[in-house]
Amino acid sequence: MSRYLLDTHAWLWFAVSPERLSASVRTVLLDPASEVWISVASVWELAIKSALGKLVLPGTVTEFVASHGRAAGFAILSIEDHHAAAVASLPRHHGDPFDRLLVCQAQLEEMVLVTFDPKLEPYGVPTLSPR
Repeated sequence: MSRYLLDTHAWLWFAVSPERLSASVRTVLLDPASEVWISVASVWELAIKSALGKLVLPGTVTEFVASHGRAAGFAILSIEDHHAAAVASLPRHHGDPFDRLLVCQAQLEEMVLVTFDPKLEPYGVPTLSPR
């Protein structure tokens, strides 16, 4: 069984604009044999961007997580102390704290990170581009 961790953009596109994802990625994410995860870091990022007016969601963040996370069959990945501590050892290829945490979570939990961001490739975490 393959395990996938969606970065925030991939999750948003899957939820509100699935046509922006390639057919092959949609197939992988919808495959019952795939475990698909959403990090609490992505929920946190949505909450911050929504509160700042940089992101308009169809409803509240809580409703979005319920309808486009759990209801879609995605599991929620908590942020554990070892995930957060691992960020300290990452090289500075990327400055975004949310993406850096997602990299650590994907590495430590042995997941493929579904991301558009080529700046994450130098970390050596397996990635899948949603396009």
